Amino acid sequence: MKDLQLMHEVVKLTQLAGEAILPFWRADVAVSNKADDSPVTAADLAAHRVIADGLLALAPHVPVLSEEDCDIPQAVREGWQRWWLVDPLDGTKEFIAGSEEFTVNIALIENGEVVFGVVAMPTNGRCYFGGRALGAWRTEGDGTVQPIQVRTAPPADRRFTVVASRRHTSPQQEALLAGLGAAVGELELANIGSSLKFCLLAEGSADCYPRLAPTSQWDTAAAQGVLEGAGGEVIGLDGQAFRYPPRESLLNPFFLALPAAAGWRQALVTLAIAIDA
Repeated sequence: MKDLQLMHEVVKLTQLAGEAILPFWRADVAVSNKADDSPVTAADLAAHRVIADGLLALAPHVPVLSEEDCDIPQAVREGWQRWWLVDPLDGTKEFIAGSEEFTVNIALIENGEVVFGVVAMPTNGRCYFGGRALGAWRTEGDGTVQPIQVRTAPPADRRFTVVASRRHTSPQQEALLAGLGAAVGELELANIGSSLKFCLLAEGSADCYPRLAPTSQWDTAAAQGVLEGAGGEVIGLDGQAFRYPPRESLLNPFFLALPAAAGWRQALVTLAIAIDA
């Protein structure tokens, strides 16, 4: 199955996973903690089962690394060339709080790079999907689909918009924002949960998403695929492309998400390298 066709099948699968999640939403679902003290619910596990079974049917020989089934030794993973990276319910804390800002994330990885990613919002039927060589789209609950693209500068009547996490920041990130504001003018901060931060950039609603605080590989890969398909990029603080090698740790290094053709790109990279030094 070609990647474009496969991506559209995965869009359908994320919607099925979303349907498995919704009965638990705002229903006082029981919460337990995993070994790393992160929360997990029956909704996470229900979505995981739908996705694992669906991916097996779509691509029987492609292995899956899911947040809810990630105890796979590096010795096994380092032999993978093409594999799925899945977060069945990204934004579990938002889900528990009753927010709509949680997503289903599925990415296809090949040799450490994102082939495509799908990010679905179960509560409203919206879905973002795309890949660097494929383009990017947003579909709504009523079935309408439209291509999306990053903006390289904010409109004349808007300030430069930075997407920031409600829950996570760091002294380095605050220093980066201060330097970025000095370079591009007064910043407007947009707060949104889960991988939707990348999607705001992909659809041209925001300009930059710096993340100088912890994330895991399954938190970012799917939305990175969407952003790259829309003309964006994700880079490390060294300015190099952000990849998914088979490391022992599944935690990501810090990163910057931005439009690839932004005129202020070099200023941001220079700031990041200085902060990371």
